[in-house]
Amino acid sequence: MFEDHSQAIIEILRERLRLDEKSLTTVQEEHRLTGTSIANLAIELQMVTKPVLLREIASYLDAEYLADVPNSVSGDVAGAVNVAQARNYAVVPYRADSVSVDLLAVDPFNSQIIDDLTFALGKDVRLIVCDPSRVESLIKDHYPEEAHNFDDLLSDLKEGDQSAGFAGEDLNATDLEAMAGQGPIIRFVNLVLGQAIRDKASDIHFEPFEHEFKIRYRIDGSLYEMSPPPKHLSLSITSRVKVLANLNIAERRIPQDGRIKLTIAGRPVDLRVSTLPTQFGESVVLRVLDQSAVQLDISQLGMPEDVFEGINEIVKRPNGIFIVTGPTGSGKTTTLYSSLRIVNSPDVKILTAEDPVEYEIEGIMQVPVNHTVGLSFAKALRSFLRQDPDIIMVGEIRDLETAQISIQASLTGHLVLSTLHTNDAAGAVTRLVDMGVEPFLIASSVEAVLAQRLVRRVCATCRTAYEPPATLLHQLGIDPIDIGDREFFFGKGCGVCNNTGYKGRMGIYEWLRMSEAVRDLVVERAPTLVIKQKALEQGMRTLRDDGLRAIFDGATSIEEVVKYT
Repeated sequence: MFEDHSQAIIEILRERLRLDEKSLTTVQEEHRLTGTSIANLAIELQMVTKPVLLREIASYLDAEYLADVPNSVSGDVAGAVNVAQARNYAVVPYRADSVSVDLLAVDPFNSQIIDDLTFALGKDVRLIVCDPSRVESLIKDHYPEEAHNFDDLLSDLKEGDQSAGFAGEDLNATDLEAMAGQGPIIRFVNLVLGQAIRDKASDIHFEPFEHEFKIRYRIDGSLYEMSPPPKHLSLSITSRVKVLANLNIAERRIPQDGRIKLTIAGRPVDLRVSTLPTQFGESVVLRVLDQSAVQLDISQLGMPEDVFEGINEIVKRPNGIFIVTGPTGSGKTTTLYSSLRIVNSPDVKILTAEDPVEYEIEGIMQVPVNHTVGLSFAKALRSFLRQDPDIIMVGEIRDLETAQISIQASLTGHLVLSTLHTNDAAGAVTRLVDMGVEPFLIASSVEAVLAQRLVRRVCATCRTAYEPPATLLHQLGIDPIDIGDREFFFGKGCGVCNNTGYKGRMGIYEWLRMSEAVRDLVVERAPTLVIKQKALEQGMRTLRDDGLRAIFDGATSIEEVVKYT
């Protein structure tokens, strides 16, 4: 319940229901280990009853609270919204007249519902807080889904018209738009997107091959293949996605980038679309940008206490550079946004340069770099310094010019946050030297480096203790004698985790604070290994060591830590 609004629920529990910090810590720790929502955990642990929590949520949102949800809604009232609106926005009308409509909402925190439906219905829209499970039941009863599932629709598509083949290179924009506008194609693409969002996929891949057209989802870092649609529909399906993203559907020779914004099951979803011309047609990848991710408080990212406190201290400094490093998909952007949330207030001016802007944050000026018109990270940064900022976030330090301007900004009284692609924290320092930055400038400006990886969580539902083989322990550098009574866990596989044994992901971290000794080594152009060794002597934990912490907490498996460290 309300799993995307953990920070708001924590605030309600602390400020309105006066839960003590010990109880809140218990709930947050359990949330970190199991992924269960804060609201459900508070109810399960009997810290609060559901009606009391819902009443306080209504008060927090300045909304009406309905304790007794009716078992049915009259036809006249139900007709105030159509099936698509009810299911997409996860709402049911409770009262309706010619000028206004009051809606029972599964997610009353989502103000986008009010904006969208006020425009669509031409009426004043208000959301009512009530038990979300009761709203879901009403939606099923009054707004049934169309009578087809994925397999049924695939069957219909296979039996349908095969004239819209891929080979039609001479098709014009009108023909392509007509193909993309066919009812079965629209339903199929909606079904694929909806299923991906429900399964919490991070990416959706539409991939044309010589004899088939594959659809794959990336969930918790791993790819899973769906039942493929007929090959002859590849052009219609990719055209439909391009229509949604406002791309040029007639242009299939060059890559294109776009965006799709929609609401699925009451959640606002932002999809970043990338097309790539290949040998057998256009490959299309959609990155799912979950707007709720940036609502996460940094305390909920599962960081060790010393890392959490270190970041809190760094982002409150008046100047310096804070670098987050790791491969693509390791959660660097989420960490940076969560860090910005700590200091985002009316008295602080924050500017970001991103490629592209992934999440829109209230109160922050965000600039998408655009290389086609010459707006690079370096050029954006130069302009930033004339905009009187306090904090600057640069999506990535890719070249010497960007690095030099970032250092100049930090030395003239700005805090700079950015990312690099290196294997560990010490490697970020030597990467800057390799770019051509003078070591004394790095030593005087960089304050800290955080390396991170994302590992999959063991499914809380089917988590099972076991004794790992000696070979695995040896890979981790663990002596079986040192284990003591510690337990190791793996997921057996169940319906909740789609028989993978994993559900959700968590971060493991390597925190390098730039001490005087480390700065001296940087000035001396010491190699990465020497800098790392000095940091270890001063208490830094490696990614592997932090992975062991996660293993012993029962949060992840040995295989995951070995794979990513």
